[in-house]
Amino acid sequence: MEISSELEDTLLGVLSRFKGKKGVLIQALHAVQNIVGYLPPSVLRIVARELDVPLSEVYGVVTFYHFFSMKPRGKHVIQVCLGTACYVRGGQEILDKIQKELGIGVGEVTEDGLYSVEVMRCAGACGLAPVVRIDNDVHKRVNPSQIMEIISNYT
Repeated sequence: MEISSELEDTLLGVLSRFKGKKGVLIQALHAVQNIVGYLPPSVLRIVARELDVPLSEVYGVVTFYHFFSMKPRGKHVIQVCLGTACYVRGGQEILDKIQKELGIGVGEVTEDGLYSVEVMRCAGACGLAPVVRIDNDVHKRVNPSQIMEIISNYT
């Protein structure tokens, strides 16, 4: 991604709030991702430089936590839990249905930019399995026959 001088100035302004502080990398990355929408390598280099943190550390944090993305995301992010309880109760079937209906795979974005699909390893809601999260909304006890109706509410 090519960073415009205007965007870089915005990022520098945001990152200045975190400069010289310990333990702020995750918060800084959240702030930057909220502006850009995702964290491409060019943005990671700016974060590393401005916070004086090794690029390898920045990359390690971004790739470790599922809430960071190095790829563009859709307007609505659909996350299907495939933790043990969700998987056993039909999580994979839900994921398969979403991919088939939207015509995209995990980590991809629909042509209209409306949806992207991701996998969660555990939503921490095993008693409500299977769980699908769309943006900040958690949908419990979802089944494949109802998932597209749920998604249609997000346009």
